[in-house]
Amino acid sequence: MTIHTADAATAADAPQAAAGAIASPPPARRRRRRHRVQGQWWVPWAFLAPALLLFLIFRYIPMFQAVGMSVENVRPYLGNEFVGFKNYETILTDAAFRDATINTLVLALGQTAGCLILGFLLALLLEGQTRKLSFIRSAAFLPVVVPMAVVAELWRIMYHPSPDGFLNSIIGIMGIAPSEYINSPDSAMWSIMLMGIWRGGPYDMMIILAGLAGIDRGLYEAATVDGANRWQRIVHVTLPGLRPVFTILFILAAIRGFRVFTEVYLMTNGGPNGATEVVMTLLYKLGLEQQKLGVGSAGAVLLFLATLVLTLTVQLLLRKKKDA
Repeated sequence: MTIHTADAATAADAPQAAAGAIASPPPARRRRRRHRVQGQWWVPWAFLAPALLLFLIFRYIPMFQAVGMSVENVRPYLGNEFVGFKNYETILTDAAFRDATINTLVLALGQTAGCLILGFLLALLLEGQTRKLSFIRSAAFLPVVVPMAVVAELWRIMYHPSPDGFLNSIIGIMGIAPSEYINSPDSAMWSIMLMGIWRGGPYDMMIILAGLAGIDRGLYEAATVDGANRWQRIVHVTLPGLRPVFTILFILAAIRGFRVFTEVYLMTNGGPNGATEVVMTLLYKLGLEQQKLGVGSAGAVLLFLATLVLTLTVQLLLRKKKDA
């Protein structure tokens, strides 16, 4: 009886074994197929080629050309003339460049600090997995995906200095006198800074939310058991856990602040009376309006070096702190 049962099982498994033998190719064929798939190393590069070509043409080649033009007196159709570091001397001794550098630093520091604070507060308020919070987070992130040109134009309209302007109408309800916003040298820089914080804060919020998800929840439970209140948990658990995130956001925000151009150009064009003139708008005017391409290229190289030094300095400080 047992022998017959075993024979029946063997007979039942025979078609499956035969099908498996037919379905699975021999080892030599599998090796050839694997070698053929691994040998197509050019496939991902073929997909990346259009984007890399655009980067090469519109970013990297102009960068190297700007370095070359920074030591030349650019004369279209007449041939460039080598002048050494004269363009750097001109841009560094220019009072307008110094004022634009100060304005850039003020705007970069203000927007960086404001975006980090606003993003951190929004992340604390909107942390969670409920569907309502997901919708609110998506709504809060909308300013980031709107083009800067559109945002600048909307805020320029809201900043209309007349008493019946949008923002003046709102503050008028609270009994506050109308403000000139971007039309006044005293408030123009702060008005642009406020718009930048409003747009950049939600971007920092999303990255901080990702950082909050990586903090061990056991630390919060241990702090609660030790009697820590919510503020103490934020100070002693949340902030130390978000230190790497804050570092990345600081570098990104600083670079974004140094390269600010669109909002200043569209809202004030560096005015009034140079109160909002930043390095990028000054270089644009030098290079494309005044046809001083060599001096403008020298300023662009200096701006790139300043950004590079800032990034490397922050990285070295972090590495020393980790080693310590």
